[in-house]
Amino acid sequence: MSDLSLPRTPIPANLLLTQGASQPGQIFLMERVPHHDGPETVLELLNRPEGFFAFRPAANHDVLLISKVQTVSLSVDRQAPIADPARLSAARMLGVELVLTGGSKLGGWASAELPEHHARLLDYLNASRDPFFAVWTHAATHYVNRAYVLYARPLS
Repeated sequence: MSDLSLPRTPIPANLLLTQGASQPGQIFLMERVPHHDGPETVLELLNRPEGFFAFRPAANHDVLLISKVQTVSLSVDRQAPIADPARLSAARMLGVELVLTGGSKLGGWASAELPEHHARLLDYLNASRDPFFAVWTHAATHYVNRAYVLYARPLS
């Protein structure tokens, strides 16, 4: 039988599930997507309608199929949530602190591509019905499942 799957690129990531501690491993992004040039983004992977994604834990070489609804966050090193320089320069940076289920805190910035009069943190968090959104720091981008955010606080 021939393999008809699209080529995928492994990306180092840290996975936090509803049960257990954060664990390092790899996710796999498609090298091409039909709706734009270049590879799939982490946000696109997480917000696709499929309920699971592949993850290979660093401590084990077996690939696990991870439930997106049980994923609190997925973090990748130094990857801007918006790759296009023109879009990134036009986006507003919103400081945010998130308190997640279980009490952990995450602080960083959200890159909001919103109209000027609707560019508050509240507008960014409510702008999409997608389950995951991005918060970035200088070290990593965190893709957070909004179902596990207890509250968000704007930072100036």
